[in-house]
Amino acid sequence: MDMIRRTVLKGASATGVLAGLLAAGVLKPTLAYASDWNKAAFEAKDPDTALKAIGAEGGSANKDLVMKAPDIAENGAVVPVDVTSNIPNTTSLSILVLKNASPLASHFEFANGANADVAVRLKVGETSIIRAIAKADGKFYNAQKEVKVTVGGCGG
Repeated sequence: MDMIRRTVLKGASATGVLAGLLAAGVLKPTLAYASDWNKAAFEAKDPDTALKAIGAEGGSANKDLVMKAPDIAENGAVVPVDVTSNIPNTTSLSILVLKNASPLASHFEFANGANADVAVRLKVGETSIIRAIAKADGKFYNAQKEVKVTVGGCGG
C-alpha cells in the first residue's frame, strides 16, 4: 500500500514539474522535420544512376562498415538488414538492392556525433547483392553481401 502511494506521488510531482517548466517557457516543444528527399536517387532504375544521385560514385571497402543480412531469405518481402558504421564522422548511410527495379532502398543522414546504426526490413525481388554505402569526412565507403531469395524455403 505504501509503495503505491509513493509511486503515485512521484508521478504527480514529476508531472507538476514538467507542466511548470512548459508554462514558464523553459521547455519548448518543437516539431521534428524530415529533410528533403532525393527524388532522383529513389526513382533511379539502375544502381549507377542511384549512386550518382547520392554523390557516391566512388568508394572503397572498409572493415569498419559492418552489414548483417541473411545468406538465404525465405521471404523476399521482408529481408532484415542491419548496418553499423564504426567509421568516425559518418554523416549518412544508404542501402541499395542492386537487382531491384529501384535499387536505392533507404538513405539515412546523421547529425554530428550520432551513432550511425540502422536496422531495416527490405523487399528483395530476387537473389541480389545488397550494398551499404557510408559517407564519412566527404569520402564514401561500402560493404556488400549477396542474399539468395528462395520461394518457400526451397531452391536458390
